[in-house]
Amino acid sequence: MTILPDYAQADKLFQVFKIDVPHETFCQFETYAEFLVEYNQYVNLTAVTDGDSILKKHFLDSILLHEYAKSCFPQSAKILDIGSGAGFPGVPLSLIRPDLQVVLLDSLRKRIVFLEKLREKLHCSYTAVHGRAEELAKDPMYRESFDVVTARAVASLPILAELSLPYVKTGGYWLAMKSHETIEPALQAIQMLGGEWVDTVSYQLPGGDVRNLHLIRKISPCTTKYPRKFAQIKQKSL
Repeated sequence: MTILPDYAQADKLFQVFKIDVPHETFCQFETYAEFLVEYNQYVNLTAVTDGDSILKKHFLDSILLHEYAKSCFPQSAKILDIGSGAGFPGVPLSLIRPDLQVVLLDSLRKRIVFLEKLREKLHCSYTAVHGRAEELAKDPMYRESFDVVTARAVASLPILAELSLPYVKTGGYWLAMKSHETIEPALQAIQMLGGEWVDTVSYQLPGGDVRNLHLIRKISPCTTKYPRKFAQIKQKSL
């Protein structure tokens, strides 16, 4: 069962953005897409199930995160993908940059089971962790230990800031993938959490979807009072 457009079509799309994806990596994308669509019949992982949309809205979008923030990803960097869901952008990052140490975090066990089964099919080495972001951030093993933290979640930026920045080590980056949401409402939270807004890269996916990629650098340690319990975060963001 072939889900994605063929490699020639996909390569034309990648070349529009001046991205080179080896055929071997694209074959892994195909395996990923096939397993995602099959598994999605039993566990709700994504609303995007046709091959063309999976290629553009999942794979291309994940690759562009790396392309537009390439300087944030040093060799063998440690990456945390918060609310990874079906594995985007964390799994594609692991496939295009096998040197990266990618950790996928999700609060639903059924998604972690999917990600673990997917890892076996793709023969890659990311780690899938079951837990809540606001709780795991208190663990010394994870706190302020990542070079890059990514989040493509639906929460607002001030909430995502409190969930993400405590994981970023000083000098590292939080990369927030949003649609139309601007950075201004989160600037106060970012500052309180030891971060500094660096840049926002805006681009458009084929088909019209708008992306704002916000780059936030961690410039000082985050006080241990953050993140708070999620009920408190949701009730009153920073």
